[in-house]
Amino acid sequence: MEFEDMVPVVEAVLFAGGEPVEASRLCEITGLVKQELEQVISALEDRYKDPGSGIELLRLNDSYQLATKQEFAAYIKSALEIKKNSQLSPAALETLTIIAYNQPVTKGFVENVRGVDSSGVVNSLVEKDLLAEAGRLDLPGRPIAYKTTENFLRAFRLSSLKDLPPLPEPSEQVTIDEILENSRNEQNGE
Repeated sequence: MEFEDMVPVVEAVLFAGGEPVEASRLCEITGLVKQELEQVISALEDRYKDPGSGIELLRLNDSYQLATKQEFAAYIKSALEIKKNSQLSPAALETLTIIAYNQPVTKGFVENVRGVDSSGVVNSLVEKDLLAEAGRLDLPGRPIAYKTTENFLRAFRLSSLKDLPPLPEPSEQVTIDEILENSRNEQNGE
């Protein structure tokens, strides 16, 4: 098959799959090498960048998936009578942040950082498929380690964990002591 013929083949496979398809699997199916597949993926991305398209191509680590564009979510939910997704609580967002930047980690690690019991929050995030078990650590009690999922990447529109914003340098961070001192100064009119 000619290169131009591979674009609709890969598009059809991604559309029919519904879930992310690994690059290695697409190469196996089409007979393309990785570099050729990347050219096909780029052609598809260009096709879906058109404002007249309701579809976009997502890169999820070394996998690809077709999805609807974010701006059409309300129409899709209405048409399919999908209940509105519930917002994540501040505790859930905090927990996801801790795990995303430090994964794989245990509930104990998360609780140590947050300073409160996080079992319920971690379990809820696992149920929402934003977190998954990453195996057990070779420590006493063999605790379960957790990591983020491809659904996490999809939900936050990230291609990979490398797209997470960088953490501020320690010199740029504000300490609780500085906040309290500024608050006292404001109260004293300084």
